[in-house]
Amino acid sequence: MFLEGLMHGRGVYTWTDGLKYEGEFFTNFPMGHGIYTWPDGSHYEGQVYKAIRHGTGVHVSSDQLVSYAGEWYMGTRHGKGAIYYNAEGTSWYEGEWRGNRKEGWGVQRFPSGNIYEGQWKNNKFHGEGRMRWLSSNEEYMGQWENGIQNGPGTHTWFLKRVAGSQYSLRNEYIGNFVSGARHGQGRYYYANGAMYDGQWRNNKKHGAGKFIFKNGRIYIGEFVEDQIAEHPNFQYDRVNTPDLSGIRTRSPICGESSPVVCGIPSLSGSYIELDIASLLNTVPEDERSEEQKQVEYGVLRNLSMLRKTYKFYSSLGNDNCFDNTFLMTRLQFWRFLKDCRFHHYGLTLCDMDRILADSSDPEEVHSPYATMLLRTFLTNIIYLAHHITRADSPDKKLSLVDCFSRLMTQNISPYASTIKGYLFSDAQKTEHVMFYIDKCWDIYKTYCKKNTSAPFEPTMTMRHFIWMMRDLRILNDDLNVMKTVDILAEDDPSVRDGNEINLELELTFLEFLEVLIGCAITYVTDDLLQETIHQLLQGEQRADTASDSNASTDLSSHHQDLLTPSKSDGGTEEKEPIIAVKTMEKRSPCLLSHTPRKTQKRKGTGKWFQQVDVFFQKIFFPAYEKAEQVKAEIPRNRARQVEQARLLQIREEEEARLKAQRAEEETKRREQMELEKAAAMLEAVQAADDQADDKKNGPEPAPAKEDAPVPPSTTGTKVTPTTGKRKKK
Repeated sequence: MFLEGLMHGRGVYTWTDGLKYEGEFFTNFPMGHGIYTWPDGSHYEGQVYKAIRHGTGVHVSSDQLVSYAGEWYMGTRHGKGAIYYNAEGTSWYEGEWRGNRKEGWGVQRFPSGNIYEGQWKNNKFHGEGRMRWLSSNEEYMGQWENGIQNGPGTHTWFLKRVAGSQYSLRNEYIGNFVSGARHGQGRYYYANGAMYDGQWRNNKKHGAGKFIFKNGRIYIGEFVEDQIAEHPNFQYDRVNTPDLSGIRTRSPICGESSPVVCGIPSLSGSYIELDIASLLNTVPEDERSEEQKQVEYGVLRNLSMLRKTYKFYSSLGNDNCFDNTFLMTRLQFWRFLKDCRFHHYGLTLCDMDRILADSSDPEEVHSPYATMLLRTFLTNIIYLAHHITRADSPDKKLSLVDCFSRLMTQNISPYASTIKGYLFSDAQKTEHVMFYIDKCWDIYKTYCKKNTSAPFEPTMTMRHFIWMMRDLRILNDDLNVMKTVDILAEDDPSVRDGNEINLELELTFLEFLEVLIGCAITYVTDDLLQETIHQLLQGEQRADTASDSNASTDLSSHHQDLLTPSKSDGGTEEKEPIIAVKTMEKRSPCLLSHTPRKTQKRKGTGKWFQQVDVFFQKIFFPAYEKAEQVKAEIPRNRARQVEQARLLQIREEEEARLKAQRAEEETKRREQMELEKAAAMLEAVQAADDQADDKKNGPEPAPAKEDAPVPPSTTGTKVTPTTGKRKKK
């Protein structure tokens, strides 16, 4: 297409060397959306400005292996973008660019599977970042400089355990690094329990330090070249203590093999350490030994099943465990209790937390992040069995082993590992929701109220939850109070008793989170979901239109020839006129494509995932942030009101002072006027007295004067007062 002799509109331009451009033109310039194809087979599709890649676009190399999709600036990768180095997509970088260089924040996955996430400068790790060497089970998190560990950081060497192990085994160094080596002050934790805290030089203990052996003995003194300088008065255990000089702080050199580490077997045997001393104190002293033995036998009879249960629940939401370690959290323990219907005996999960609480910190009583070992898991079951079964028993004289056995038969055996609720029922959904868990935990803590009874920990009731939803203005016709109560009562029979509703029941964070998920599915209807997606697409179109408009306003008014070919940044023959266009990938209608980077990597694009994303990102979190802003403004408003009242008081006091001053000045002025008036009257009286005295003394005789001649009259016979009557002749 042409306009007034100029290439204008859509068209195809081919250079003599074979480079071809197909797309939009504006007054002889490739401008807008277009496709460049080079003779070697590489191509670019995206936005073009004055024949230069500028905006967003996709470039694919001639061998179809390397592809970049993202932002461009004047022919270079600049802004946010992702580059893939192989066809399988297993080696890639996603993050910020500047002048064809990785600079800013970004994530790179190497062909070996190793991943770096952090700051970059001039294509190298620089600043704060985390490197995970999956091939050698190592991880470093800390400062980098020009691609090398430099500054404070933490390097961890994970020792792979057997499947199902609950114990984490690792060597870990926390301290200073210089040019990739442990150098300066640092602390090293050994997998066998030993620890060194002191000075380092070139990856070796050197200088003053403290070494705590695995048997608890402590040596404090000098170290030279990774050895104790002096001989302590006890034998130094070098057999089971790893040699630090052989542990690297960087990725192993290509070709080196990682040492083979034998796994430590999991807990087994006829003896299990159970901490049930407080329960045994309720038994007569002569029966305690037998009672403890029977409890241990009861646990051993069910140990295989309980261990499988522990492993099952401790792996929920933990499919990609880095070191194959399974350690149950309280969040998973709550799910176990609800699945096994422990809360059907008049106890809430919060009540059970208080029964099992062993922390002096009230904030930790209901923390979802608290962990427990297998023996703690077994001990907790015994304690809860004692409280639940004895309270339900008429005589309340059941032995501990009877309580445990009854709970195993009635609750754990038939219901364990049958997941209910919204959170853990599907692994993919669990992974999706886990991205919101930290923010939800902060909100939960914000709306908790301090308990009136010991240990006075903050908790939330169902009534508080409904008040929270009302205060955040989330309740509507689709999600009203009764539907919220229905969601609360789905997995708790204590909420409803006929027509009666009990909203004084406490909610743990698990229940809080699952109720939010239920509210998300109810609140985000199909109409709201489509409306949200439509708004997002409209926003993108407006942004693209604004970008194109800004580019068009910079066009030159002079006609210029098309630019000639030049070398691209990748070394391929291509023309300088290249740029960014819209990505070749079709935009997904899923909201996930508009969320932050970490959220975009999540799996699942179905309706359920969209509803959860819309609710948390567009409804719940913004409503909470707005409420917090309003809450933060309250003290500022009060401070402003106090300041305004103080200023008003000062102003009123100043006005009163000025008014009094003016009144005083007016009074003085009037008094002055009265004095002046009185003085004037006094002078007048004095003058009158002087005149009277003059009259009394008589006037002095006037001297004689000659008669003046009378001028002749010009008025005829008219008589004037001064001439008198004229005499007749």
